[in-house]
Amino acid sequence: MSSARQLVAALRDPASVQSLSGEGWTALITIARAEQLLGTLACKLQGMDMPPPIAAALADARLNVEYQHRSALWEADCARRALSEYPGAVVLLKGTAYVAAGLRAGEGRHIGDLDILVAADGLPEAEAALTGNGGWEWVKEDAYDDAYYRDHMHELPPLIHKERDRMIDVHHTILPLTARPKPDAAAMLQDAIPLPPAGGVRVGQAYTADKNPPPAPPATGRGELFVFTPEDMACHCAAHLMADGDLTGGLRNLWDYHCLTQEFAEQTTDFWAQLERRASHHQLLPAVQRAARVSAHLFGTEIPPAWRKAHWQDGYYSRRLLARDEWGRGTHKFTRLLFYIRSHWLRMPPAMLARHLWTKWRKG
Repeated sequence: MSSARQLVAALRDPASVQSLSGEGWTALITIARAEQLLGTLACKLQGMDMPPPIAAALADARLNVEYQHRSALWEADCARRALSEYPGAVVLLKGTAYVAAGLRAGEGRHIGDLDILVAADGLPEAEAALTGNGGWEWVKEDAYDDAYYRDHMHELPPLIHKERDRMIDVHHTILPLTARPKPDAAAMLQDAIPLPPAGGVRVGQAYTADKNPPPAPPATGRGELFVFTPEDMACHCAAHLMADGDLTGGLRNLWDYHCLTQEFAEQTTDFWAQLERRASHHQLLPAVQRAARVSAHLFGTEIPPAWRKAHWQDGYYSRRLLARDEWGRGTHKFTRLLFYIRSHWLRMPPAMLARHLWTKWRKG
């Protein structure tokens, strides 16, 4: 197989690697590294028979991802302390959230920047805390980029810590303000689940411990960190994968979606119905259902029968996600170009897109 399909096969059925030749192993590891799934693959294949050089490489990958996870949780705690006087909820997002919540999606998960979400009206206070005594500073100061982020995007311009050299992205919603879907970020914050001080709560178990819990009080901060509810976590994952961007790194995000939905569905019998209601509320049902269909096709995700009806575009998404050769290089250049154009089309209306691209071209 001359695409990322061999990586998909290894994640879906680890026993499939037993027939690999030396060249096959090299291609598998190269593609996994390119897709930032090497740590995940190393954890999935742990304990299996394989050539000693491959076993050594995967052992190194597991050590590296353990270091990433410790660093990510430490960075999250640094942000928590910097925001200890911020009165609202501070929600961890993406890989850091999966690891902090003890979810399967966090097993071997590559983690880069720290992503958090706060209320839109709390941005000035959170920004001041992080850039003040917190020690973060702007990655690069550019008046146009700063205005573009603040007026149109779902996050502040990226910040980097001046001593630790670690990035933080501060979100106030999960999609650009110019995107067509308008997720209810206030509801996501309202229903967010607090993590215990030491981390490690199983989100699904906490969510299903009481089948009829009383209404939760508004999430407040003051030194606490939160994660999304299972439904909102799946919605955010699908939005990031299908409703924003050009699917670069999409195979990792699709694996996240597969792991999240399978774990939550095992813990809550009506999870899919709850997800459908929540996704509709956030205007994300098409993205959530497309992620489910593509995940079912590639990873064998168990999804509701009513969601299995294929859409004619689904094959193009699979083609884009699998577009790697045995050296990890991108293939299907025209398909990649189409998804790149699509990513800009999703983010802003045509006139605004033309002005933005013209401005960026003039600035070089």
